[in-house]
Amino acid sequence: MRAALVGIDFGQGDFAASVEELNLLARSAGAEPVTTITAKRSSPDAAYFVGSGKADEIGLAVQDHGIEIVIFNHALSPAQQRNLEKRLNIRVLDRTSLILDIFAQRAASHEGKLQVELAQLQHLATRLIRGWTHLERQKGGIGLRGPGETQLETDRRLIGERVKALRARLDKLRKQHETQRRSRGRSQTFSVSLVGYTNAGKSTLFNAVTKAGVYVADQLFATLDTTSRRVYMGQEVGNVVISDTVGFVRELPHQLVAAFRATLEETIHADLLLHVVDASSPVRMEQIEQVNLVLKEIGADHIPQILVWNKIDAAGLEPSVERDEYDKISRVFLSARTGQGLDLLRGAIVEWAKSAPGARLNQAYDTGGETDEEAGEEAAEPDSSPTLTHVGSH
Repeated sequence: MRAALVGIDFGQGDFAASVEELNLLARSAGAEPVTTITAKRSSPDAAYFVGSGKADEIGLAVQDHGIEIVIFNHALSPAQQRNLEKRLNIRVLDRTSLILDIFAQRAASHEGKLQVELAQLQHLATRLIRGWTHLERQKGGIGLRGPGETQLETDRRLIGERVKALRARLDKLRKQHETQRRSRGRSQTFSVSLVGYTNAGKSTLFNAVTKAGVYVADQLFATLDTTSRRVYMGQEVGNVVISDTVGFVRELPHQLVAAFRATLEETIHADLLLHVVDASSPVRMEQIEQVNLVLKEIGADHIPQILVWNKIDAAGLEPSVERDEYDKISRVFLSARTGQGLDLLRGAIVEWAKSAPGARLNQAYDTGGETDEEAGEEAAEPDSSPTLTHVGSH
């Protein structure tokens, strides 16, 4: 699908990097960006976001390039989106809708699909207008409307009922996750969650540490579902649970953060966060800030972090660790792709696990402790090296 990208520079942040990210998002959604239209403004136009003259310029680009969809690098109000579609006579997507669409394509698990549908419906509910007939076409429009209801009221009611049902099912799944976490808590298993900007290499690192074989792709939001594995980290520490989570992005839609709370709660309850950073990215500091903003939003900003500077092979850096003023390892420089520095990361996890409050030996393999089913994760088997990750799953 041929797309025109639109970005407005309001003088905040790295505009060029933001537009490049929109290009990646569009390609991840299956669009083919053929032209990019930019402008500078002090504030958005109330009617078209871009102003009438720029809207005409977009219209000309649509005709000249055979554009099938226009994608804005911003959140549009329902009125702005409606006005643009009417003026351009073409489908218009904003950044929020684009990210929701990518999540809908990527969701693989039952839980992931429920969470995406909830986020999409909550977004859709703000955009219902008179004359909206999508749900009527979808449901057939027969026997659905209550006494005296307009179609708009019917659609709102149907969305409300579906949202309520989805929330109930997700609450049930969240309780199941909580039971699994309590089981881990009883055995005092140290838990680690990987977080980071999307495409920073979290899943590649997760596979390198756990040998889990999680899907990896050079695209945004390749991972949507949390995957957890128990990894044997040697006799002193025993098993550690390591979880890979969905990547974050600037201006991550609030609907997604709320809908994916069940998935993100694995992060909230972790003992340690591995904040994975693309060391080769020119906007890595901004990406670190964006991830920390989302962590604060979900209530995980109090959890200790190790900044894992990944892709050092592309950044021309050497494997190393840095410590903070309390002599705690705060940064690890490595390459998940080549394996450089992985031993340093394993050592850092072991060091943090040994110093964790209430830490004790977790000898599940030797003493017949909790099973994988009880813990809710698959385990990686031990080998002769006490600090290395171990290939194979039960």
